[in-house]
Amino acid sequence: MSRYEKAFAALKEKNEGAFVPFYMLSDPSPADAVEIISAAVEAGADALELGVPFSDPIADGPTVQKSHTRALDGGATVAMALDQIRQLRERFPEIPIGMLIYSNVPYVRGLENFYAEFKEAGADSILLPDIPVREGRPFHDAAVAAGIDPIFIAPYQASEETLEGVAAMSKGYIYAVSRDGVTGAENQASVEGLDKAVQNVERFGGAPVVLGFGISTPEHVNDAIRAGAAGAITGSALAKIVDKYVEYEHPNPGRVTDMAALKAEVTEFVAAMKAATKL
Repeated sequence: MSRYEKAFAALKEKNEGAFVPFYMLSDPSPADAVEIISAAVEAGADALELGVPFSDPIADGPTVQKSHTRALDGGATVAMALDQIRQLRERFPEIPIGMLIYSNVPYVRGLENFYAEFKEAGADSILLPDIPVREGRPFHDAAVAAGIDPIFIAPYQASEETLEGVAAMSKGYIYAVSRDGVTGAENQASVEGLDKAVQNVERFGGAPVVLGFGISTPEHVNDAIRAGAAGAITGSALAKIVDKYVEYEHPNPGRVTDMAALKAEVTEFVAAMKAATKL
C-alpha cells in the first residue's frame, strides 16, 4: 500500500478525515520552512502539500503569492526544495508528502528527470495546477513510471468529460475545488459548494476526494468532512500566520522575528483544524 492508501485507511477506521496543510518550501528560508512544517506535522497533520516557489503562480491568491515571493527573495531554488523534502522525509518516514509545482519546472528539467528527482527526495505525489487533465497524459505517464502519484484538480464547475478524466488519471487523491477562483481564505467555501464539489467528483469513482480553496477555519474542515470529503487542504490561513512573524524592513528582510511564537501559533492552528476532522 502507498502512504496515501495507508493514511486514508487508518483515518477511515477512526471515522476521521485528513487535515492537509499546504506550505511553501523555503518560506522565508529553507531552515525556517523545515521547522515550521515539522511543527505542523507534530501538531497532527495527516499529510502534507508542499509548494515549490515560482514567479508566476496563477492559481494562487495574494496570500500564497506572497509566500512564493518571500521564498524567491531569499534565493529559493528547486535544489533547495528537494533538500527540504529529504529532511522532512527523514524526520517523518510515514507521512504522505504531496507537491504542488507549476509546470515550468518539469518543462525545464525534463519530465523523466523531474519526477525521478522528486521521487528520490521522498515525495509521494505531484500536482501541476496549471496543467488541466486534458493536457495531462504525458505528465501522468511520466509520474507513474517514476512511482509518483499524479494529482489533478477537479474544477468546481467542470464538464462531465473533465471530471471523468480527473477521476481516471488521479492517484493518491483527487484535489476537488470547492469554489471558483484562486486560492485564498478571503473567499471562503460555502457548505453548498463543498457538497457539490464532492458529489460531482464521486460520481466517477477513483481516489479519495480532498477539498481545497477557501478552507480556513475548523468549521470549514468539519463541513468538508461531513460533505463526504476524505480530507481538507488549507494553505492561505497558514501562510497568514507565517507572514505576521517575518521581517520585511532592512536590515533583516526575511528574518523570522520569533520562531517560538510562530511555531506555537502554527501548532494551535493545526491542532484545531485536525480536531475538526473527527466526526
